[in-house]
Amino acid sequence: MAKIAFIGLGVMGFPMAGHLANAGHDVCVYNRTAQKAERWVEKYKGSSAPTPAKAAEGAEFVFTCVGNDDDLLEVTTGAQGVLSTMQPGSLLIDHTTASAEVARKLDGLTRQQSLGFLDAPVSGGQAGAENGALSVMVGGTAADYARAESVLQAYARSQKLLGPAGSGQLAKMVNQIAIAGLVQGLAEAVHFVHQSGLDGEAVFDVIQHGAAGSWQMINRHKTMLKGEYDFGFAVDWMRKDLQIALSEARRNGARLPVTALVDQFYADIQANGGGRLDTSSLLKRLEKEG
Repeated sequence: MAKIAFIGLGVMGFPMAGHLANAGHDVCVYNRTAQKAERWVEKYKGSSAPTPAKAAEGAEFVFTCVGNDDDLLEVTTGAQGVLSTMQPGSLLIDHTTASAEVARKLDGLTRQQSLGFLDAPVSGGQAGAENGALSVMVGGTAADYARAESVLQAYARSQKLLGPAGSGQLAKMVNQIAIAGLVQGLAEAVHFVHQSGLDGEAVFDVIQHGAAGSWQMINRHKTMLKGEYDFGFAVDWMRKDLQIALSEARRNGARLPVTALVDQFYADIQANGGGRLDTSSLLKRLEKEG
């Protein structure tokens, strides 16, 4: 069992850190809102620290799971960041969905300090985090991944090393690009069901087991049929992720016309006050137009 620091207790980080504690690791957490760290300690019996730097003292593994590139740099390279106290030989594992550029930057900085680094964004949503069933896309060295693999199993249903630092973030972009098109297609399908007068429950009960089936269809069609969008992965978060993917596409020359279009559809939802709605609220936009 390892001594671990976990920085960031959002909807994903809170249960992920909990799985590590339940697996028997010695976990010290930090969260910008101290009350959330206190609630975590009450639930999981670990410890908390007032700064990322204090949390990382003596830790073998330091995990970060924060909002974006700027937040990540603050908790790692800031005056009270984890890099100021991490010991040589320890390993920084970042679960933030961020840019490949910041992953490569942190890889370089950690190497200068004789530290290891993995960029390891996750997919599976809040339910996947709570159930310990996340997919983890990892970038870094084989040696660092081998050290972390058994620890990541605390909340991973699947995990894979995909290449050097930044590869995990690039893979997460692939994931979000694929989801954007899927959710728009599902929204249009549900909208068509409504317009046609079909029994939506019956239709999706059949087709989710065929070629059209997907995680999104299986997990979201019922709530979409009911017009419920107050759960899951928020539009604001998806737009942040899609902007990262579109920026990378401009750099590498990839053409993402559908992704860019769906990003604008999400911008419409934000403009109408729906930034905190689930990403399946693309249907809401269609039915408003109708």
